[in-house]
Amino acid sequence: MFDRFFKSKPEPTVAPRPAPTVSDPAGDTATVRRIVAKLEAMPPEQARLIASAAYTLARAANADLDISDEETAAIERELQSNQAIDEATAVLVTEMAKLQAKTVGGTEDYVVTREFKALADDAQRVAVVRACYAVMAANGTISAEETGTINQIADELDIDEAVLRSIRAEYHDKFSSVQQVRRVSGGA
Repeated sequence: MFDRFFKSKPEPTVAPRPAPTVSDPAGDTATVRRIVAKLEAMPPEQARLIASAAYTLARAANADLDISDEETAAIERELQSNQAIDEATAVLVTEMAKLQAKTVGGTEDYVVTREFKALADDAQRVAVVRACYAVMAANGTISAEETGTINQIADELDIDEAVLRSIRAEYHDKFSSVQQVRRVSGGA
């Protein structure tokens, strides 16, 4: 009788779960650590300049509340364009900037743009506005929301109106309003 109460019950047979297939986490972690070390090895002002530029690009891409794969790739390209960072670092910085733009966007936008303005010279500020246009146009269309955001960014960076008009003219065919007028008028 005691055996019935105190004897351990046989373990039910359960088929073992297959181990999840994951890439070597040590390799992934080591890669991330190398990238972080590279960023930390930069002079603090250069790292802040890159981070604030990346955030500004992500802010422009997220203006319509969606950062497409094309826009993500464009941010990565733009960050690599002056050879300040390599591809792996650009990918990591882009993902971090996208996450920040999506989660704290509205509250950080002006603060980060002001930080970038303080760190950048005139040519760098113009280059970031031009890069914002390239990022927004990466998916084929610059929406009205994106147009409003880039105008705000340009204003916050004190971009000269003539310079802004010149950059805007380079992307004229990408504006959704221009594309809509062409569709309505039969492509004329």
